[in-house]
Amino acid sequence: MAVLGLCAAGWLSAAEAPPKPAETPAAEQAAPLKDQSQVTTGSFSAGERRIAYQAETGVMVVHLKDPLDEDAPAPREEKPAVPPPVPAQASMSYVAYFRTEGAHAPDARRPITFLFNGGPGSSTVWLHMGAFGPKRVVTADDTHTPAAPYRLIDNEYSLLDVSDLVFIDAPGTGFGHLRGTDKEKAFWGVDQDAHAFANFIHTFLSRHGRWNSPKYLFGESYGSTRAAALTHILAEEKSIDLNGVLLIGQILNFDNNADTPQANPGVELPYALVLPSYAASAWYHHRLQEQPAQLEPFLREVETFALNEYLPGLIAGSELPADRRAAIAAKLHQYTGLPPDYIERADLRINTGMFTQQVLGPVDAVGRLDARFSGPVQDALSKESDYDPQATAISSAYVATFNDYVRGTLKFGDGWTYKASADVEKFWDFQHQQPGQSSKGPGVVNVMPDLATAMKHNPKLKVQLNNGYYDLATPYFAALYELRQLQIPASLRGNLEWYFYQSGHMIYAHEPDLKALHAHAAGFIQKWAHGGN
Repeated sequence: MAVLGLCAAGWLSAAEAPPKPAETPAAEQAAPLKDQSQVTTGSFSAGERRIAYQAETGVMVVHLKDPLDEDAPAPREEKPAVPPPVPAQASMSYVAYFRTEGAHAPDARRPITFLFNGGPGSSTVWLHMGAFGPKRVVTADDTHTPAAPYRLIDNEYSLLDVSDLVFIDAPGTGFGHLRGTDKEKAFWGVDQDAHAFANFIHTFLSRHGRWNSPKYLFGESYGSTRAAALTHILAEEKSIDLNGVLLIGQILNFDNNADTPQANPGVELPYALVLPSYAASAWYHHRLQEQPAQLEPFLREVETFALNEYLPGLIAGSELPADRRAAIAAKLHQYTGLPPDYIERADLRINTGMFTQQVLGPVDAVGRLDARFSGPVQDALSKESDYDPQATAISSAYVATFNDYVRGTLKFGDGWTYKASADVEKFWDFQHQQPGQSSKGPGVVNVMPDLATAMKHNPKLKVQLNNGYYDLATPYFAALYELRQLQIPASLRGNLEWYFYQSGHMIYAHEPDLKALHAHAAGFIQKWAHGGN
């Protein structure tokens, strides 16, 4: 905790306080933000092909508005006694890969895809080192990955075969920093964050001569929220039409989140939309009394029950007849494996933390991000699980391997700290200004109007959803529900496509699904790079 004047002994007096910033030795002052980059070359094997590339690793300074639009500072003799506020700015770190052929420079006609993870407050180390970068870290499929040394291998499923790639870290994460007055307020929020990414992309396209390249966004988790808002901002404020948007672990309307629906009584939909994912998780761990032979036909049955029987029962509230209540409780037991008395005591309403804590009994909990993973419960008497076995199982492998790779191979970051995440929670502004509104509206974030508006303004825009069946953080059925509820004309429904996988939030952590994910994403990029059919 960095608070001026606080030490182990308590509060310091004014006389004992550290020197003011102006008196701090220059070597100890925070360095001014500036653009920095390093270019390296490499190659990787994709099947029988060897693909060469140029990598650019760096940080780019992003401003809230063009600095050239600012008034010039007053002459020295006219400077006011009190200096003006320092404009907020951020340096955003990135790694860009450009495919090369022989001695030729990168081809500006190739598609270019901008990729980012979510959080909010996450870097993009996960998509980079686990999914689509030219190198990837090997982790255990559904158990805790042993400690270092970790294995870094050629990624035959990298999307560099069909598109140049730019992995962007969110402001305040990665090698990036924030500076200036109210810097957290300026960059940490739904709209603030989306504008920062828009400014980054706009500048990147100019500096690298990629304005006429086919362009895509690829967002995971909160990155899907960002992608929807960003797609609209790029089109309306930057005149940048995208060819396509690809999403993993989609969440567009936070009212559909099943983590804390009990804090929003009267909104029952999250319980119904997460139920198929509970059923998939119970099926995976063989917690069902009558274990279906195949997962997907079973899920279609649960989906029908969730919307046609379970949701109307919840909406009925205290007016739900006792016989219907008992029938619903029995079905919930059949589909989730949870004890009937527990379901009754929970008033038929089970949030994600309750399910992850209870489904395996009192000893082990399952993962929220990927319910295939399990680990010892921290407190057998706790109502909800208080950690995620999937996150703890692989995080060290990703972070350690990237820190080694970026310095040893990409030759960037010596002497710097790479922040896999930033603690943005107490600063994050979840209010959002939807298209057509004059100000930010109260209530839960919903960027469905942003994506719908972007699709209507650009009828050629295509969207691909990818979700794992065992993802309890952003359930697949909730994501599908959101796409089906987009307010777009019937003529644009064909612009949407979706794929589901027998894995969790990070689909790529399961290698067979990484292969399938690459095939779907690569086909999507290639098909729509030049207009499709």
